[in-house]
Amino acid sequence: MNRQAVDLLGPISERYHSHRPTVAPPAAPAVPSPPAPREGALRVLVIENDARAAETLIKSLLRQGYAAQGVSTGAHALHAHHDADLVLLDLDLPDLDGLEVCRTIRTVSDTPVIAVTARNSELDRVLGLQAGADDYLAKPYGFRELLARMEAVMRRVRAQPSAAQVIHHGPLRIDADARLATLDGKPVDLTRKEFDLLHLLASRSGAVVPRRQIMAQVWGDTWSPHGRTVDTHVGTLRNKLGSSTWVITVRGVGFRLGHPGGTRSANSE
Repeated sequence: MNRQAVDLLGPISERYHSHRPTVAPPAAPAVPSPPAPREGALRVLVIENDARAAETLIKSLLRQGYAAQGVSTGAHALHAHHDADLVLLDLDLPDLDGLEVCRTIRTVSDTPVIAVTARNSELDRVLGLQAGADDYLAKPYGFRELLARMEAVMRRVRAQPSAAQVIHHGPLRIDADARLATLDGKPVDLTRKEFDLLHLLASRSGAVVPRRQIMAQVWGDTWSPHGRTVDTHVGTLRNKLGSSTWVITVRGVGFRLGHPGGTRSANSE
């Protein structure tokens, strides 16, 4: 082909390519997001160490109309369970043993707990139920079975009369719902943490509460159980209650709620 022909074809080729229709790449299929929970939906707390498993479960629960959220540690669970109607608890957590988390939830709350865990021996199931779990489901499991167990647990809970969240300890009265403590009928002016600490001690009926559990449940901190935070709040709590014998220190272990007017030193045990 001579040069003149090439020069003639050039503009034709350019016009041809410039008028070719532009074909857009195929759009990626839209991924529908889970619908927003309806008002009054059951609030489910997923306590799961595996981030991918937690995300999958939460999305599935949202699609079923539940108001689901997740936490990955025992410390966060001990804070978040107060706002849940039902707890799904993995027993293998990075900071606290799941059985201890279950026991702690049960001592301060009637919120139903279903253990959802890879621990699947008969002994594991017995220990889980003894720790206060309302049901026990071993991994791997079917999602429909989980939903059926959740519904069965909630039917049992709704059939029971609700217990008043009020603790009486001598002249001390602690109303968890109103977040009000009274001594001899008079309100005690407590900060949020002081109230949480007092409520935790009172809910254990005189049992010793370890420092680590106090730090985890009241402050959400499982890594610094030997700091002065607890001692400082215990001191102010004793002052506000008017007696050092209201809170007894058990050396090397933790604290328990005592009775006023005792002759023993608060640090003698």
